Amino acid sequence: MKISKANILKYVAMGIIAACITTFFLKKEKKHGHPRDYAEIAAEKTIRAATEYNSISFYVDGDTLSGFHYELIEAFARDHGWKAAITPEMSFDKRLEGLADGEFDVIAYGILATSELKDSLLLTTPIVLNKQILVQRKATSPTDSIFVKNQLDLAGKTLHVVKGSPSILRIHNLGNEIGDTIYIKEIDKYGSEQLIALVAHGDIDYAVCDESIARIVSDSFPQIDINTDISFTQFYSWGVSKQSPVLLDSLNSWLQSFCNSKEFQSIYHKYYQPSNR
Repeated sequence: MKISKANILKYVAMGIIAACITTFFLKKEKKHGHPRDYAEIAAEKTIRAATEYNSISFYVDGDTLSGFHYELIEAFARDHGWKAAITPEMSFDKRLEGLADGEFDVIAYGILATSELKDSLLLTTPIVLNKQILVQRKATSPTDSIFVKNQLDLAGKTLHVVKGSPSILRIHNLGNEIGDTIYIKEIDKYGSEQLIALVAHGDIDYAVCDESIARIVSDSFPQIDINTDISFTQFYSWGVSKQSPVLLDSLNSWLQSFCNSKEFQSIYHKYYQPSNR
């Protein structure tokens, strides 16, 4: 199946777009220092959030900013009489660094709760269910040696992931489960959608990303297969610094109420049901 050059360019260009949007939002010099808690944020009336630029979390749609996590953090800021300053950051590690030095107040992006992250973050009440899946090209024949039919076939394979992704721990555990080594290559220049495009183009053979993002992108790349699970379905949350416990309480209280509202249901269905987009 011939790959659309336009589709490849669309997703690879997202990294450049994200950088441009970052410049647009960060008109002022970045603030570095210590993580802020609720009182400092309320005094400035601006909450600083980091997310990933992709077709679910945060993206440009014509002359409009859109995205599931974008709309949620905007709603949280609105309900508190604040503004939201949102920075698209493709690197998970850089989101963590920005949180630690006070550049960001919250990572408004689906974070999988792992023991490693719980040591460095406070995670909010769960927001969405998701799971990690393998992205590969569809088999070209019944004997295609590259195509992974099940998790046992991952032995000796190299999986590409976004640098610092929580899925790394799951892949290591999966290697222990199958009794063989699964190699991991961390990519710091691209997000999940760009990795999917690289798989479709044949530049890499395998990537691991959230199922929700893969299902959206698969409409543009019918040559990819996303049917092999890497993890079980799990809850994903937002994250704040361990020095921001009052902010965590405020986010949790708001999320517990907002996630039962019609507004949340409308936002959720807009981004997690591709047929409606």
